Amino acid sequence: MKKEEEKEADELREELYEHYRFIADAGQEVLRIDKFLLDRIPNTSRNKIQIAARNGNILVNSKKVKQNYKVKPLDEISIVLPYPVREIELIPEDIPIEIVYEDDQLLVVNKPPNMVVHPGYGNYRGTLVNALMYHFENLPSKPNDYYGRPGLVHRLDKHTTGLLVIAKTEYALTNLAQQFFDRTTERRYWALVWGDLKEEGTVTGHIGRSQKNRKIFRVYEDGEHGKHAVTHYRVLKRFGYVTLVECKLETGRTHQIRVHMKHIGHPLFNDLEYGGDRILKGVPSAKYKRFVENCFALLTGQFLHAKTLGFNHPTTKKEIQLDSELPFNMQEVLKKWETYSAGSMAND
Repeated sequence: MKKEEEKEADELREELYEHYRFIADAGQEVLRIDKFLLDRIPNTSRNKIQIAARNGNILVNSKKVKQNYKVKPLDEISIVLPYPVREIELIPEDIPIEIVYEDDQLLVVNKPPNMVVHPGYGNYRGTLVNALMYHFENLPSKPNDYYGRPGLVHRLDKHTTGLLVIAKTEYALTNLAQQFFDRTTERRYWALVWGDLKEEGTVTGHIGRSQKNRKIFRVYEDGEHGKHAVTHYRVLKRFGYVTLVECKLETGRTHQIRVHMKHIGHPLFNDLEYGGDRILKGVPSAKYKRFVENCFALLTGQFLHAKTLGFNHPTTKKEIQLDSELPFNMQEVLKKWETYSAGSMAND
């Protein structure tokens, strides 16, 4: 595949799971559903479809069915599957990673800043997946139904830090993909944004790739472009010119929080792609400018951290709730704003 085609493929892969929907013909012969779907879904296998059925990812007329269900005329069939990973060589690399939870089905990592999650155009080495491949190869034993490579069902931007769940088995991958598709997971992020917001709010707007700049996304008001996206936020702490907010994702679109916050006039602090890397609030005196630049210098990109993650374990069905601390550099930025805002109020 040519480089431009590879780049386009990476850009278009905005979700890590896909949804198929079929309606059986009026003359459809009675046929097992795994065979029916195998004939219609590219790049899959009967084993993947059967695992999807065991996870409850296959619905017929809005009801879950098993893999031996017989398709009948005019049945409405839907299935959620993890995207097949584009076949590129994944090179194991001994890169330190912080694992906050691990068992035989999955693990959760606390991703550091300045790390790409998956190899792709321009980033084939040094990614989180390269690090995980090394970790998987050195496991004392391989779980049943071992997937063979890190199973991604969500991701974080290069400069976004925090919690990310990765599947080890085909079963866990398919189960987690369904949970993310059904929006039953809980994801809360902490973000530092420019400006002073009301106490809480909800941002709704279709998010799609910008037609002027393919590297970024934007909100489309007409609903004809992009995908439906909802972000809820509440204020955690005010610092005058910037505000620390908690964002709860109802959907999981690429750059969702960054795009939604820019859309309502509050870009993330030091967001290089969405205009947060310049002074947007406050009188730009020499002293204030130096202060903001010192804060920028502590960060590699936008101030955004995936703080909490909740989901049901694929096999035990128990609820897993995990929390992570802000990285040290983000804590230092907040301390600087705390000191600056306290001094500003004292001088008022």
